[in-house]
Amino acid sequence: MSDTIAPRLLAWYDTHGRRHLPWQAPRTPYRVWVSEIMLQQTQVATVIGYFERFVAALPDLATLAAAPPDRVLALWSGLGYYSRARNLQRAAQLCLERHDGELPRDIDALAALPGIGRSTAGAILAQAHGLRVPILDGNVKRVLTRWHGLPGWPGASAVARTLWQHADAHTPPARVADYTQAIMDLGATVCVRAAPRCEACPLADDCVARRDGLTASCPSASRPGRHPRAAPACCCCAARTDACCCSGVRPPASGPACGACRRARRRRPPYGWRAASACGRPPSPPCPASCTPSVIIAWR
Repeated sequence: MSDTIAPRLLAWYDTHGRRHLPWQAPRTPYRVWVSEIMLQQTQVATVIGYFERFVAALPDLATLAAAPPDRVLALWSGLGYYSRARNLQRAAQLCLERHDGELPRDIDALAALPGIGRSTAGAILAQAHGLRVPILDGNVKRVLTRWHGLPGWPGASAVARTLWQHADAHTPPARVADYTQAIMDLGATVCVRAAPRCEACPLADDCVARRDGLTASCPSASRPGRHPRAAPACCCCAARTDACCCSGVRPPASGPACGACRRARRRRPPYGWRAASACGRPPSPPCPASCTPSVIIAWR
């Protein structure tokens, strides 16, 4: 299957891909790693300036490991998700302690470092060393899910397992670094989440989602089987008959209650508490015309 996707992606990348990013020259493991961590949850255009300042101040793994944590966080300031910076420094320190001061070339050892994981490890090994290792970040998931027309939420175990199989099958034996960047670029610039530019996609001719009109719903954005749990019915507003708390009927002192009723329990209406009518509804009219109610209660 790699013969059907990889050649088209590489040809597209040679013309349209992002081939002049700062971490691509030189493509050292350290530079690729820093860029991949920065690119988690952050767009390329934003990352470029931060990356250049970061590697100028902390040019290698040993310097990063020895830097004061405040210095690392200051260089990261503005990128957000600061746990990424702390994980970056901790991983550098572990590389000094356990891996002779280098990022390991074994994917399992690399993925085990803080903040890396399987896909980021694959991106580092593919781009820095040219190793044939698949990746599966959010952009790649979207491309593969649409091209194959995969149903289901990509985070589900079965769907993720299938996506990893596809990612491995499509990764070519040569030009792995370029292919890795190409499929990430395609997902980031063409096969985007909303309004994908299918007319510019080199894979459009046999894309299942495009053929079946599923690009808007593929991949599924929501986790199946998760629905908001209904809150317990309020003991004094189950029947949904609205009334102002100034009606003077005290909410029950206990039992499940909505926020309005909980607040009303702590307040005394301006006209004092009055007994509810036999049906449980507040006396009519519920409050004076001049009242500006601050709490609304629905009564039985």
